[in-house]
Amino acid sequence: MPTIQQPLPNASHPISNVSASVAPPVTIISTTFTPTNSTVDPVAAAITNFFNDLLNKIPLPRWAVYAIFAVGGLLIIICCLCICIKCCCKGKKKNKKQKKNEAINLKGVNGKTTTALVQPDVTDVDYGSTKKQRGKLLYSLDYNAALSELTVGIKQADSLKAMDLGGSSDPYVKVYICPEKSKTCETKVFRNTLNPVFNEQFNFQISKSTLLKSTVVMKVYDFNRFSKHEIIGEFRVQLCNVDWNHVIEEWQDLAEPAKFEDENLGEICFSLRYVPTAGKLTVVILEAKNLKKMDLGGSSDPYVKVQLALDKRKWKKRKTSIKKATLNPYYNESFTFDVSFEQIQRVNLVVSVWDHDSMTRNDAMGKIFLGCDATGNQLRHWADMLSNPRRPVAQWHSLLSSEQVNSTLTLKKKFPLQSKLPF
Repeated sequence: MPTIQQPLPNASHPISNVSASVAPPVTIISTTFTPTNSTVDPVAAAITNFFNDLLNKIPLPRWAVYAIFAVGGLLIIICCLCICIKCCCKGKKKNKKQKKNEAINLKGVNGKTTTALVQPDVTDVDYGSTKKQRGKLLYSLDYNAALSELTVGIKQADSLKAMDLGGSSDPYVKVYICPEKSKTCETKVFRNTLNPVFNEQFNFQISKSTLLKSTVVMKVYDFNRFSKHEIIGEFRVQLCNVDWNHVIEEWQDLAEPAKFEDENLGEICFSLRYVPTAGKLTVVILEAKNLKKMDLGGSSDPYVKVQLALDKRKWKKRKTSIKKATLNPYYNESFTFDVSFEQIQRVNLVVSVWDHDSMTRNDAMGKIFLGCDATGNQLRHWADMLSNPRRPVAQWHSLLSSEQVNSTLTLKKKFPLQSKLPF
């Protein structure tokens, strides 16, 4: 009985001790878990869970994924730095160019001219740089009164204007006498140079009276095989102002070419192919462009004549079809001639463009001739054909006037064909 009547606090005390010894670990976990849930942002937790799920889906180790992200970040930073550096360099280049232009303009005040037989000085090149520099040409003039012969020497050129994308040119020089322009001479083509040495001479038959009324024109061109040759510059000498008591030899600056003197007769493109073993010469007339307007309507009806001359005598000829009302005809017509290997060295090929008229006589629009007697680009095309047998070689040519070609080639009218004679 006494034990039954013990007070309630004494009976509950051992229970409280047991609970105290067991409950603390549970109460510690509950107290540490609830505060963390109350402090974490749900948006940040969602983002973190999304990236964790994304990384878990990648079939790579976690360190490899982090390394890839680090390399990508470095590449982006490097690209940004390169862009910034380029922008800074462009600004510096612009400032340098402005300073150079100012210096050139100041040098032009103290410029000087030279007429001696020496290379141009640097100060001379800077002088007058407000205009486009086209280069210099060393030429010579000599007149033989007894033979009525003018000799024009093309020595060399210096600091020519670069016409090609590679910063160079393929220069050659055309020489003729105005106003007659009965003969045009060309130097050889020099590849990839701005300082060619020609050392070529050309003779012109001209009387003393005509000499004093004439002008020698020297034009420097940039050679292009499949397009129109671009003119670099020109120089003109009025022969009435020349002292003929001694040989003239001097450097002169090339000027901008005159646009009103030369008449543009158009261009023609054709290919040549020669097979020595078979003795076959194939000429393919491809096309022409920018032909001269011959009709009242501002057009023409062009066709092309292809003629062979053997030993300066007319030999064989063919012609293309007529293209109506066009200045840019396309033919693509082929002609094959029997020419033996012995004859090919004595043959000249004459290609001429004519305007067809049904009621009147056909008019010549332009002409060109190739062969061993040709010069300049025509001779080069012929030589390329001979050096590449059985291979077609195509090239564009500028048409010349019929009078100019005829005076140079001087063909005879008839060719005696002994094989057809009965005896």
